[in-house]
Amino acid sequence: MITFQFGKLCRSIAQGALILGISAAVHAAYPDRPIKLVVPYPPGGATDVIGRILAKNLSESLGQQVLVENRGGAGGNIGAEAVAKASPDGYTLLMGAVTSHSTMATLEKGKLRYDLLKDFTPVMIVGSVPLVVVVNPNVPVRTLKGLVDYAKANPDKLNYASSGAGAPQRMGAEIFQKEAGIKITHVPYKGSGPAMTDLVAGQVNMMVETVPAALPFINAGQLRPLAVTTAKRISMLPDVPTTAESGMPALEVSSTFGVLAPVGTPTPIIDQLNSAIAKLLVNPEVKEAFLKQGVYAATPTKPKQSAELLATEVKRWEKVIKEADIKAE
Repeated sequence: MITFQFGKLCRSIAQGALILGISAAVHAAYPDRPIKLVVPYPPGGATDVIGRILAKNLSESLGQQVLVENRGGAGGNIGAEAVAKASPDGYTLLMGAVTSHSTMATLEKGKLRYDLLKDFTPVMIVGSVPLVVVVNPNVPVRTLKGLVDYAKANPDKLNYASSGAGAPQRMGAEIFQKEAGIKITHVPYKGSGPAMTDLVAGQVNMMVETVPAALPFINAGQLRPLAVTTAKRISMLPDVPTTAESGMPALEVSSTFGVLAPVGTPTPIIDQLNSAIAKLLVNPEVKEAFLKQGVYAATPTKPKQSAELLATEVKRWEKVIKEADIKAE
């Protein structure tokens, strides 16, 4: 009887080892087909720019093509939900605008059909982007104080664009209004690209926009920068003062970005992606490509640290939204 049980135990161990061996072999073969990186906004915005830089370089390092798929709408929620419900096999990833998703977690609480902290496994926080307050050149101001004075002298005349209800662009504009004691009409768009198009055309007056999206238009003289939303001046716009220099230190806002996978994605795949992205973030060529777009590459972190950073971001914006009494539209 003892011999039989011992033999049964040995067979069970052998079967378990075989299963583990097959699983490890499957994971070791990853990726064996193209990977889809979903950008939950239309082309042209900061998330899209970052996603395409990562996709190009990950394609080379992973040996499989990483394809960017733009799925805009609902402030990034349509694309995020699609990835949350995708098969957790490592072949569908989210190029997340972490700050935007974090604000929506509060603004749309109870309405979203996914949970940012429960339905995703963060692979890596990849970078952050400062914002810049810009106006169409037709607006007769050249400083942030000048904009405040103009808004007070012309009530109900100004409007501002944002890339969505919970976007950091909108958060920045709401903080600006609160600090300045003014009211400006909000015109939401489905992404930075369409918002920039209308801002340049003069359909809207101003925007608190990410540097990557606004920089080409600033360099072309199509938009006028008033202040960057950082504690210190940035290398991309060295002559533009900070909001703190402009008398509005509370308006310090940046947009954080990261790659997330559906929860349940096997740990070996998460670790492999994390390792590949970590190498890119310290690659001088990739860092330079980021910096040219106004993106500051993050210090590489492990998935657990990235998850902690995501949770911190959610808490931070929950506090800002409640204090500023910001509502979803």
